[in-house]
Amino acid sequence: MEEPITVLLPGEAEVLVRELKNFPLRDIGDHGWLRQHEYIQKLNMQALLSASAGHEQFLSELLVNYAKIPTLVEELITVEIWKQKIFPILCKLKDFKPKSTFPIYLVEICESAEDIVLDLIDYSHRKLTLLAAQSASGKIPNKLLAEDLQNASSMQELKKQAEMMEFDISLRALSVLRFITDQIERYIDLPVSAVTRMLNTHNFPCLLVQLVEHCPWSCYEEGKLKKFENGAWYVVPHEDHKKITKLDGQVWIALYNLLLGTECQRKYNFDNFNKNQLLKLRAFLTDTVIDQFPNLLEMQRFLSHLAVTDPVPPKKDLILEQIPVIWDHVIRENNGKWQAIAKHQVNNMFSPSEEELRSQACKWAQTYNLDVIESLIPDKPKCAVCGSAAAKRCSRCRNEWYCRRQCQVQHWQKHKKACNLMADALKKIDDDVKMQTKPPE
Repeated sequence: MEEPITVLLPGEAEVLVRELKNFPLRDIGDHGWLRQHEYIQKLNMQALLSASAGHEQFLSELLVNYAKIPTLVEELITVEIWKQKIFPILCKLKDFKPKSTFPIYLVEICESAEDIVLDLIDYSHRKLTLLAAQSASGKIPNKLLAEDLQNASSMQELKKQAEMMEFDISLRALSVLRFITDQIERYIDLPVSAVTRMLNTHNFPCLLVQLVEHCPWSCYEEGKLKKFENGAWYVVPHEDHKKITKLDGQVWIALYNLLLGTECQRKYNFDNFNKNQLLKLRAFLTDTVIDQFPNLLEMQRFLSHLAVTDPVPPKKDLILEQIPVIWDHVIRENNGKWQAIAKHQVNNMFSPSEEELRSQACKWAQTYNLDVIESLIPDKPKCAVCGSAAAKRCSRCRNEWYCRRQCQVQHWQKHKKACNLMADALKKIDDDVKMQTKPPE
């Protein structure tokens, strides 16, 4: 029997969890911050491996027992503020020559999140608003191809990677929102104003209607339907065109929780604008959709009732609004220092030597082990030509998958240029890692 792949043993995981800590905004990108990022990625991969194998979720217990959930969420919010306040200044500085990108991760919350849920609600709103705006304007990032980057400058390459990363993170924020809405009727200890913030401050129901209407994770290209799932675009076989994806399901579940929950119906303001927006959903609740998601029949009935009635406006009770603590704290602590922080980071974080870059590349190569990453993929790879399940992979670049040799031969002329670029890049990385790990003579 094949041995299960393991990233961390329980003892190692406990040590890494204990070492997690908060970093000031000015220290984002330094050696300590990068080391913690490696820790988090290893913990994340081990959590996914344990979940896929059906093993006990010991990492969740460690994060709760050592009270590290707030630490992870604060890291997430701090990076978001860095992107908004510091990165635009860095791009304008003459001495800023980016040579690498910093991966940004998204950590799902659990019941121990307490008042930091408000920060995550605001975070999800910012990401989903960006996603809806991009979709409405037709500016959804497409697949990042090697040939697109052949003649790109380092800044253009970073911008393209940032667009794809931002798109992927925004879709993951949808999972965070759905998870929070799941807790409304379960009477988990959500902050007092969490429901009001989702319904009235940010009006998530109308925002989710926009995502249903424009569906940013689906597009047509050269007459073929493509959908985005598990971090990549893929061609949908004709027989699966009407199949609900995981992302579709996340939106419908969140809408179901926000519209049909007793607490939500009592607090949401069904004025004319909100009512008209919600009634757009009726066009998407087809028999095919309801067959796949029977719970939506209840939503269909609710919308039919809403169309012929005028719900009573919510009672204006005394409102005590809580403030998102992490965002407010980081902004107050660094207000007026943005320029100074940017200059500090240019001098100390974004001017690495070649030796430092090789060392960091070696660490990342060890962290992102390909065998582990492939074992985390929930679905089988799909053929680059016909979209069928694929078992064969290009032996040179190891990037494209095929179901049979005929498809590989057919795709070669289109794939050849990208394959050469990828193969050369992989060879260079491999040579650099060997040089870095070679013992001194």
